[in-house]
Amino acid sequence: MKLWLTSDNVDWDTGRYHYAVEQMMLTLFPLERPEYPDCPPPRGMAEEDNAAVFTLHRGKKLTNVSALVFREKGWYNGVVRFPSEELDQAPEEVYHTVQRAVKQAFYKAGTALLGHDLPWGSLTGVRPVKIPAKALLNGATAAQAERELKDTYHVSPIRRKLAMDCAGESVLATQSLKGDEVSLYVGIPFCPSRCIYCSFISAAVDQCLPLVEPFVEALCREVEATGAALKEAGRAVRSLYMGGGTPTTLSAAQLDRVLAAMEEHLPLSRCSEFTVEAGRPDTIDPEKMAVLARHGVDRVSVNPQSMNDSVLEKMGRPHTAGDIRRAYEQVRNAGKFAVNMDLIAGLPGDSPAGFAASLGEVMELGPENITVHTLALKKGSRLMEHPEELPGDGEVEVMLNAAWEALRGAGYVPYYLYRQKYMSGSFENVGWAKPGYASLYNIAMMEELHTILALGGGGVTKQVWPGTGKIERIANPKYPQEYLRDIDRICAGKRELIPFLAETKGG
Repeated sequence: MKLWLTSDNVDWDTGRYHYAVEQMMLTLFPLERPEYPDCPPPRGMAEEDNAAVFTLHRGKKLTNVSALVFREKGWYNGVVRFPSEELDQAPEEVYHTVQRAVKQAFYKAGTALLGHDLPWGSLTGVRPVKIPAKALLNGATAAQAERELKDTYHVSPIRRKLAMDCAGESVLATQSLKGDEVSLYVGIPFCPSRCIYCSFISAAVDQCLPLVEPFVEALCREVEATGAALKEAGRAVRSLYMGGGTPTTLSAAQLDRVLAAMEEHLPLSRCSEFTVEAGRPDTIDPEKMAVLARHGVDRVSVNPQSMNDSVLEKMGRPHTAGDIRRAYEQVRNAGKFAVNMDLIAGLPGDSPAGFAASLGEVMELGPENITVHTLALKKGSRLMEHPEELPGDGEVEVMLNAAWEALRGAGYVPYYLYRQKYMSGSFENVGWAKPGYASLYNIAMMEELHTILALGGGGVTKQVWPGTGKIERIANPKYPQEYLRDIDRICAGKRELIPFLAETKGG
């Protein structure tokens, strides 16, 4: 799609707004890719059928931002106005004002040409819940916070309800966290095999078995270094999440060593939630579950993604729905774990009826959490490289809306959600919980409520400055070979966090 950013009478750095324009372009027209011609927009723009021209014009009282969008169906001009004095504010304030106006103008024009609004309206970010949660924390009523989603961002009624429920959980989580607490993420970058939709950093264990044992040794070193830094800075761990990959790809003995190292070195006296993603049922057995129970793990994920054997086969999952039921029973027999189960709407070969059947089977098992994902076509996944026939956006919407009704009817409540690029229908991923079982880690991580330190392969530390919203990210190496090569530097980096951890303690 050809994109021009112009101005009649204002000198603005148009390059700063490319990302905002591209976000909205992908939301409105997912198959398009941006193109910025070197020449000015031609006079005969009516001949264009895939282009947009954005113009900023400052008047005495009002500034107009227009998006003139041309498609095969015709053209439309979306206009947004704001007080011109807002262009005299600090540079960052001006940037946010203009960015919002550009996106809103593009949305107005694009939806007029499409003939319908989008589920999340003009919101393009990963974390839509931040908007109402911030409003609530600043003293707004629930009605006022929801009105912003409706009037400013044009969010649909169902999505507004989801966002408001999750915002309420975010506020509760924020109020429960103490200033000296952090959360930890531990990444285990191994899986039994790779699913076709997956882009996470993980290695098939049968191809890199010699790396697993050295990785466990290195991870125990990083755990010790992290614990030392936290204790010196006077910090406590509030929630702990072991993900991947699939952590239960490790043997029972290897899991025991990692968890023992955590107990020995980390300040866990205030840890109220410890999750391990068992994920794949072909990695679950009674011995591993006994290890998790013995070390205080209290939340486990068993992720079928579908309960339809033909869909599982198309995904590259070497297990059946029967294996999922067997694994679930083993988890229940091993201890008092809260259980999460994931499903994905929009998988190859699935249908609304098939997805509803999968959801019904999972609900019959009675897990405390059910997470409903929307399929995202991710770069690096085999599904992206070799697309198969997928359910259409309309079918995916039927799946998600039916899940919304079924889960609410069964007493589950949405407690966190997020969005991704290239999602079917531009929908969302939603975590649902029985009352009292919302995952604090998931809320804190997604809403960036406090600092989260990452260990292991592919983990990303998020340093959060209290009160400012400033976030700094530090990534661990993605692949096991790189992690092992850099383990000395990684452990030294944990000591370098001490000044930040001490400075922001209690903030």
